[in-house]
Amino acid sequence: MTHLAPIRTALGTAGAALLPPAPALLAVLALQAPVVAQSPFSITDVLSPGFPYSLVSADSVDRIAWIENERGLRNVYTAAPPSYEPVRLTHYLSDDGIDLQSLQISDDGEIVTFIRGHTPNREGWIANPGSDPRGGERVVWATSTRGGNPWRVAEARGYSLSSDGRWVLFEHDGQIHRAPVNSGLDARVDPGVPLITAYGDNRGPTWSPDDRRVAYVSDRGDHSYIGVYDARSPAITYLAPGVDRDFSPAWSPDGTEVAFIRRPGDPFGARADLGAADSTDVPDGMLEARFAGGHTLEIWVASAKTGEGRRLWSAPPGEDGFSDIRSIQWKGDHIVFEAEPGNWRHWYSISASNPRPEPIELTPGDGFVMQVAFSADGRTLFYSSNHSDIDRRDLWRVPVAGGTPQRLTDGEGIETYPAAPASGDEVALLYADTRRPQSVAVLPASGGEAEIITALPEEYPLDEHVVTTNVTITAEDGLDFNNQLFLPSDLQPGERRPALIFIHGGSRRQMLLGYHHRHFYHMAYAMNQYWASQGYVVMSVNYRTGIGYGKEFRTAPGRGREGNTEYRDILAAGKYLQTREDVDPARVGLWGLSYGGILTAQGLARNSDVFAAGVDIAGVHLWGDSIDPESVSYQSSSVSEIERWSSPVLLIHGDDDRNVAFSQTVGLAQLLRAHDVEHELIVFPDDVHSFLIFDRWVQSFEASDDFLARKLRADAVATEEGSSR
Repeated sequence: MTHLAPIRTALGTAGAALLPPAPALLAVLALQAPVVAQSPFSITDVLSPGFPYSLVSADSVDRIAWIENERGLRNVYTAAPPSYEPVRLTHYLSDDGIDLQSLQISDDGEIVTFIRGHTPNREGWIANPGSDPRGGERVVWATSTRGGNPWRVAEARGYSLSSDGRWVLFEHDGQIHRAPVNSGLDARVDPGVPLITAYGDNRGPTWSPDDRRVAYVSDRGDHSYIGVYDARSPAITYLAPGVDRDFSPAWSPDGTEVAFIRRPGDPFGARADLGAADSTDVPDGMLEARFAGGHTLEIWVASAKTGEGRRLWSAPPGEDGFSDIRSIQWKGDHIVFEAEPGNWRHWYSISASNPRPEPIELTPGDGFVMQVAFSADGRTLFYSSNHSDIDRRDLWRVPVAGGTPQRLTDGEGIETYPAAPASGDEVALLYADTRRPQSVAVLPASGGEAEIITALPEEYPLDEHVVTTNVTITAEDGLDFNNQLFLPSDLQPGERRPALIFIHGGSRRQMLLGYHHRHFYHMAYAMNQYWASQGYVVMSVNYRTGIGYGKEFRTAPGRGREGNTEYRDILAAGKYLQTREDVDPARVGLWGLSYGGILTAQGLARNSDVFAAGVDIAGVHLWGDSIDPESVSYQSSSVSEIERWSSPVLLIHGDDDRNVAFSQTVGLAQLLRAHDVEHELIVFPDDVHSFLIFDRWVQSFEASDDFLARKLRADAVATEEGSSR
């Protein structure tokens, strides 16, 4: 199986505001020309492969589709057996920063729909990274898998495609709208006129299996209902309405019933001012709401026709993890959901006809379950997890009714995002390993070797990658954490190299022993490989509060603004590198995005004696808004140690960041200036947290490479005898 030739285009230069360093530093920078090792590949080489994501499969035929980001050129692809030859369906050939999201496919595999445009921020502003004077937009588009040009369907923040591919549902201003996928088939329907106009904030529309009815959530402030709209009447039926919060409607396979989650409605205390009163003097039920029996979550089933409902199951009282179920699905004759009653987040099911008090655990064992998919008949769950290898991912399958899970993959691959074609003969997935970037692959449904169907560009340095290995380090408080180590292939005995620590964001993330399934971390892994090729000893740190190692690790005490205990792991990693015989202890640097930026700044501020330089991309530098020196949140912030900060830093940020306020970089820059701390700055107007224009990543990484070379590679490679601070 082969891929169509990857898209080739000259990447345009995006407008970045590269501010020069302070005048006093110009002479120093001019004298410090970087000494760079000869590398077998460049940054653009290692970033050249396309990044596939949003893999989907049709329910009635064997056809898959996915989106691929090829150096900023985002396009939709499809493939079908027996050859699974990828076919590009769209022709967006500019690195314009316009995102593609929410890919969906009709049951017959004839139509795919997707959103073009990034998510809005809290003010409703659609990202416009290209600074188009017309502004940005977020629109549902459609295209045929048989070929032809895509067409515009409707402006929408999110949507749901009907199984027959004829209609999309979306919400706007609290009402449910419907638009024809092909307006020529039904020009009478105006997408601007709501399909459902009803009291409340109406959202989350879900098609019935026959596409004739719609279930949705109607939020009324202190309570909510599940409404069912029947297009044949037309009429709205509310399901077992009461005084509680109902959400996450899930249709039965035959379309006669709807299951949903019910939580207690708001108590008086949710809206009242307690004032100086002691909460112990307030009557039960005033501040906290519970059902009779003490539990706080129930699953109900109701008739879609009459609205009559019954309680199917209630979560046990207490904080056991089942009270935090966020959504349910009805698959086969079972209700399926994700929960975390123990140390691991797993999947469970409940019989819709004969439920038992204890849910059936579908994914048992010590391991973290990530992405899931279901067979076309809903009776088999496919899932990706680290049960068999805590720093990688494998695919598994298990009956939704319960049984022994079957492992479908083994070896050193990272298998994620399964999608199950209709016949059940194969499973599509995304595959990566320590050298191969994320690729689309197909696997026999009974297990075996994945066959990759997407190809790599000729310039991609597959054979020049180093094999990453795990290193376990113990922090000063006794906590063990895992790390991925990248050693230069030309490292010689007695040499001491500069070292780099990569710090992931989140912090609810896990870095793996290979290419990652999220786009930025996919690029970050590639850059760690590049820096290893440049002679750096590189280590990626899985610090506490990250996922993949269980709830106790993820919820470690004193995290974030409550003490920033995760920095202990970064410091321990830095000190570990300083003790290695192949690392020059005076030349250890840091880099990271978001939470990685937070911890990069922490290292430079608190321990400039350990960390000689850093690249801080979109980091938080002041937790909360208190600058009271006695405040725990202030003490947990890097700016509380600004007077100790002496190591140089490169700051990079987009000013339409929806995750980390740009003011975090604005404020830090003022402090660095006031304290005469050497810093350089790159700002991307109108871009977001994870830059949407690929050329800006190239600019950022090339600038980071130059900055780190000037600060950490002044002597290129130091010997043991010549190494000194």
